[in-house]
Amino acid sequence: MPMYQVKPICGAHAETDLPTCMYKLPNIHAQKGNSCTPEHALQNGEVDPAVKALEARQDEIMRKLHELKAAVEGLAKTVTTPDADLDLTVSSSLSESASSTTFKGVTDLDTVLGKDLGALRDIVISANPAQPPLSLLVLHSLLCQRYRVLSTVHVHSSVNGVPPQLLSCLGPRHADSYARQMFQLGFTLIWKDVPKLQMKFSVQNMCPIEGEANVARFLFKLLAPYPSDPALATMVDSWVDTAFFQLAEGSTKERSTVLRALNSALGRNPWLAGQEFSLADIACYCCVLQSGSASAAPANVQRWIKSCENLGHFSPAKLLLQ
Repeated sequence: MPMYQVKPICGAHAETDLPTCMYKLPNIHAQKGNSCTPEHALQNGEVDPAVKALEARQDEIMRKLHELKAAVEGLAKTVTTPDADLDLTVSSSLSESASSTTFKGVTDLDTVLGKDLGALRDIVISANPAQPPLSLLVLHSLLCQRYRVLSTVHVHSSVNGVPPQLLSCLGPRHADSYARQMFQLGFTLIWKDVPKLQMKFSVQNMCPIEGEANVARFLFKLLAPYPSDPALATMVDSWVDTAFFQLAEGSTKERSTVLRALNSALGRNPWLAGQEFSLADIACYCCVLQSGSASAAPANVQRWIKSCENLGHFSPAKLLLQ
C-alpha cells in the first residue's frame, strides 16, 4: 500500500512526436528554378557545374606537375655530372636545317642510348674554346635535321672571355626550351678549360668518351649505323684518324702528304668512302678547314670542298672560323 496517491496528469495512451534531427537546414545543393530533387539529379547522372570546374582545375594542375617532373628529371642528369658548376647559360635552341642528307640505314635512339624513361637524353660535351670542335658542329646540324634537339651552350667557371661566335654556335635560344619533354635529344656544349674534348651521356652506365674523333664516331652512329662491310668501315675509321692526328696536329709535311692522298681518293670517287657521304668527309673537311690548307689544296680536294659546302651542314663550322 503506497504512502501517498497522486492522480495522473495525462491520459494513459498519450503519443509524443519526437524529432528526427536536432536542427534543420536548407539544402545547399538544390538548383534554383529546378524542381527536381538532389536525389533525382544523382539518379540521372547530372553533375554540379562547380564539381566539373574543380575536376578541370585538378586535371590542369596534374598536367603541369607532369611537365615539371619531366623537366626536373632531365636537369638532374646534367646537375649530377662534375660540370655542374656552370656560370652562364648562353643559348638554347631547336635547330632545323633546310637541306637534307640521306644516310643508308635507320638508327634507333633506344638502341644506341637506352630506353627513354621520361627524362631528356642529354649529351653533355666539354670543349676548350681555344680548340673549337668543328666536326661536332656539323654533326649537331645533321642531328637537328633528324631529331628534335634541345641545344644549349654553357660557360664553365674555368674559362674567361669566350668569343660571341662560340656562345651562339648552336643557334639562337628556342622559345619552348623550358618544355624539355618536347624534345627527343639534348645537346649540351660546355666551354671549359680541358686538355682534351670530353663527352658524357650516362654517368651511371657509361664512362666518359675523350677525343673529338671518338665523340664524332659516337654522334654519327645516332644518324646512321657504321658500314656493314668491314673494309669500308675500316676505310672510314682510317680517314677519321688521319684527319684528327695528321691534318689537325701534324707537321706541314704530313699535311701535304694527306692532301695528296685526299686528291687521289677523290679522283676515283665523289666522297672519301665511295659513293656515299660519311663521317670521313665530315672529319677531313673540318680538319682541312681548321688547318688552313683549303686554299692550297689540289683540284679534286677543291671540288670536294665545294660539294661539302653545298650540303649546308658545314655552315656553322665555316662561320666559326671567319
